[in-house]
Amino acid sequence: MALGHYLALGAALFCISVAGIFLNRKNVIVLLMSIELMLLAVNINFVAFSRQLADPAGQVFVFFILTVAAAEAAIGLAILVTLFRNRRTINVAEIDTMKG
Repeated sequence: MALGHYLALGAALFCISVAGIFLNRKNVIVLLMSIELMLLAVNINFVAFSRQLADPAGQVFVFFILTVAAAEAAIGLAILVTLFRNRRTINVAEIDTMKG
């Protein structure tokens, strides 16, 4: 496969994730999944350029991004579970009622 195929796949995944963020502003789980999809789209581009340039630095960078993404997902889901236990909803519009 050529570099363009990987870049097109990464661009398509990135556009889907941006659309998921802008179209769905109510469900926190979908927002977290869209952010994870955005990170994976960037990782595909890193791996594609790493393969094209025969430099493993891009793949090492992807490893660190995946580690941070896993930690972010774990912390985000923990916050989500706590929010659901307290509010009985995961609607983003109702989260701002926690002020004051």
